[in-house]
Amino acid sequence: MPAKKPKFRLFSAVLATVCIVLVIDAVAPTAAIGNSQYAWWIIMILGFFIPYALISAELGTQYPSEGGMYTWVKKALGKKWAGRVAWFYWVNFPLWIASLADLATTLIMTILGMEPTIVTALIIELAYIAIVTILGQLRISQSAWVANLGAIVKFITLAGIGALGIYVFINHGSANPIESIHDLLPLVAEGGGIDWTGMSFVALIIFNMLGFEVVGTFIDDMDNPKKQIPQAIILGAILIALFYILPSFGIGVAVPVEEIATNSGLLDSYQILLETVGISAEVISTIITIVACFFLYTLIANISSWQFGVYSVTAYAAKDGVFPKSWAKLNKNGAPVVVSMWTSAIAAVLAVAGIILAYVFPEAEELTNMFWAFFDLSLFCLLIGYIPMFFAFMKLHKNGVQEKKGYWIKGGNLKRILFGIIPVIMLVISLFFTLIPELNVDAIIDNKILIISSLVCIVIGEILVFRASRKEEARKALRRANRK
Repeated sequence: MPAKKPKFRLFSAVLATVCIVLVIDAVAPTAAIGNSQYAWWIIMILGFFIPYALISAELGTQYPSEGGMYTWVKKALGKKWAGRVAWFYWVNFPLWIASLADLATTLIMTILGMEPTIVTALIIELAYIAIVTILGQLRISQSAWVANLGAIVKFITLAGIGALGIYVFINHGSANPIESIHDLLPLVAEGGGIDWTGMSFVALIIFNMLGFEVVGTFIDDMDNPKKQIPQAIILGAILIALFYILPSFGIGVAVPVEEIATNSGLLDSYQILLETVGISAEVISTIITIVACFFLYTLIANISSWQFGVYSVTAYAAKDGVFPKSWAKLNKNGAPVVVSMWTSAIAAVLAVAGIILAYVFPEAEELTNMFWAFFDLSLFCLLIGYIPMFFAFMKLHKNGVQEKKGYWIKGGNLKRILFGIIPVIMLVISLFFTLIPELNVDAIIDNKILIISSLVCIVIGEILVFRASRKEEARKALRRANRK
């Protein structure tokens, strides 16, 4: 029997929501969009963020389950689609862990002022994976302090660069000045016409908004989930929107768009802004070290706060035969233990393979930054897994209120359809431009590894769903035979 589960209150639920959704490592890549990012943020907040957050609140309270998105899609669209969701939801996770392990190495080497060797990279990445594996053995209520501290550290880090950016902008101007209205418009090229390159960043903005459905899997750890889930999602959404836009502005003030490093842009921007303010080199060095340590901690907190949700969805799918039955096994804390161990093992294999390939083939540009090599595939898998959730919402919402005290999106059929369809359109567009960032043959050739690996993931998912379906049909046939 699982041990008695401690509860956590609204404050912890809000901080957990912020820790899940607010991802520091995606701030610099978003700032690399340039001044048009503000228009993109408005479009995405209205078209994706608000509908997605409210849908997550409704489904999480109208159909409460630790199975989260898997349960919702299964109720609405059946086991096959739920199986596809579970596969993509899970497979992105070891890829994401491996990408963050690589980023952790970069941060630690920055703190120490050293260049990484193959040995130090292996030690750091495996140590990072070991830490998140240990935290993966706990329920969210047991590791709430990790998420709470992670949210606070994120607030401090991102508010700091936002405040510096505002001060420098007022007193010294911006590295990316707004010279005309065209600078603020998405998809508008300098000399006129359409610039499609910005579309490749849309997926990153959507990624920055994902994770609200994870809160729905915390239902058994909350005192009053029907009230806390919508409150945590809505309050968290307000804080998240603020703390994404502020640091993106700060980075844009500090560094010209074409010079923003997607993996070290945050630290680079802190360095430049502090120098512009006139702080001494010794103090700047200390602040950069502290920020790097904060950044490093958030990489642990990010995974820790997502783990229980992802593993719960996977465990529910394992019960239905999508994954091995053993993956449904819980430990004494009531956390899925086998899936946690397998996920960490696969992440470790990916991380080690990435390090070895990067050192063996240093001339291969796509292998020199394993963070993006793993992250891009993780991003594709995560985004495609969300599409069925919006169709499930449209069908389940049509059934009417199931829980009177649960959250409910008011409005007629038009609102239900718009809330479901518009986010799906944005997801499909972002998936296309993730694979093909520019509309030309060269972009397809340059992204061939990501395109091929994405297709492989789709095929593997279909094989798993097909096998689970065949097993289900065999069980039904056996039951019919026994009745006869």
